[in-house]
Amino acid sequence: MKNKLFFGCLALAAVFASCDSDDDTTTTGAQVEAGELSGGPFSFFVDGVADNVSGITLSGDIEGSVTTYVVTDAERNILGLPPTVAALEGVNFDDAGVGACYIYHLAYEDGLTGLAAGENLDDFTGDFDLSNFIVVNRLAGPVAGELSGGPFSFFVDGNVDNVSGIILSGDIQGSTTTYVVTDADKNILGIPPTLEAVEGINFDDAGVGACYIYHLAYEEGLTGLAGGENLDNFTGVFDLSNFIVVNRLAGPVAAEITGGPYTICVDGVPSMVSGLGLTGESVGSESSWVITSDTGEILGLPPTLDAVQGVNFDDAGAGVCLIWYLRYEPGLEGLEPGLNANDLSGVFDLSEPVTVTRNEPKAAEIVGGPFTFTVDGTPDMVSGLSLTGDSSGEFNTWVITTDTGEILGLPPTLAAVEGVNFDAAGVGVCLIWYLRYEEGLTGLAAGENANDLEGCFDLSEPVTVTRN
Repeated sequence: MKNKLFFGCLALAAVFASCDSDDDTTTTGAQVEAGELSGGPFSFFVDGVADNVSGITLSGDIEGSVTTYVVTDAERNILGLPPTVAALEGVNFDDAGVGACYIYHLAYEDGLTGLAAGENLDDFTGDFDLSNFIVVNRLAGPVAGELSGGPFSFFVDGNVDNVSGIILSGDIQGSTTTYVVTDADKNILGIPPTLEAVEGINFDDAGVGACYIYHLAYEEGLTGLAGGENLDNFTGVFDLSNFIVVNRLAGPVAAEITGGPYTICVDGVPSMVSGLGLTGESVGSESSWVITSDTGEILGLPPTLDAVQGVNFDDAGAGVCLIWYLRYEPGLEGLEPGLNANDLSGVFDLSEPVTVTRNEPKAAEIVGGPFTFTVDGTPDMVSGLSLTGDSSGEFNTWVITTDTGEILGLPPTLAAVEGVNFDAAGVGVCLIWYLRYEEGLTGLAAGENANDLEGCFDLSEPVTVTRN
């Protein structure tokens, strides 16, 4: 653009001539031409990364004693005066912050005033010409906003763990936005596009460690945004929010119980376990011992190993008890006597159990007799014997003793009892017993005394056989 005012003085008359003016003016008859700029416009994001223009060309007839480039703001205030295209292309427009810059080419003659940084193009005085301008738009970079919520801590226990209540706030800017989940080293694990998708992630699947949730805003051309890549390798125009931590904690671990299994006899005599111990690592804020039935019903919660070894299992009657070691975190539900250990709810680990088998042999009642025989050389057998009532115990036999308990015989069945010839025993008294017992019984042999039996057993009331 140029503006010229010519004055001429013709012979015999004064003639004034003028032409229409534009924005850029010279004040004398000097011929000044700034030429025409091509290239651009340019748009950069203010993101701390240097932004330079390139490919600008100057064409046309350039006339003027001095030329330079001029960079202004939107109000035509001079920001810089790069003397050459090379200098212009070395300008870092990122430093100017958000806004717009205008690049002109200026041709002028000596005496131009107002050509200094901070001055305004509209205040130039002298012979000059300004080219057209090229715009450099300095755009605000993406703004990812701020995340609130959390931090979250979950135990890796096979149960689904989701985050909730996360809020994104602030003036979010950027052509594209997404959420990014990384590990502690900023490696990308997932790229959920929405907050709803974030809250649908099962963090239990990631195992023990920590995850970091970010919000990302970016412009087209971002590279490195893919699973397995690293945030530090992003290239492009982007902004990451603060992060929210998701701690994935190792669940409780109950050490292994050593000792047992145990078998006791329910006989009215206190029966305790002994020699129990723990081996291996235990993890968990809280601990307890748990005694259950074989179906899981909680019978007791002794807090220590000493307390376990103080339990009288004889009191529980016949059956099977299981001893467990428990480690757990606060919030465990269902841990109380009368409830079932299979219904525990929370973060916990139970050891493998130790079995306590509580045997209670019970000999049924003998029906029949008493019997009286005459020792006369004629065989004398009992008959009409039977059993009534419940019997329990792994093993059973019949026992025939003297009236002082000496074991005379051990007929295995009722038929065998009724096959015994009592006449052969001579004059005296025999006692017929029914016996139920568990493995380990000692003293059960002919010639021994039934009063000296040791082990877990039960003898019925005897039936008397008197031999006169």
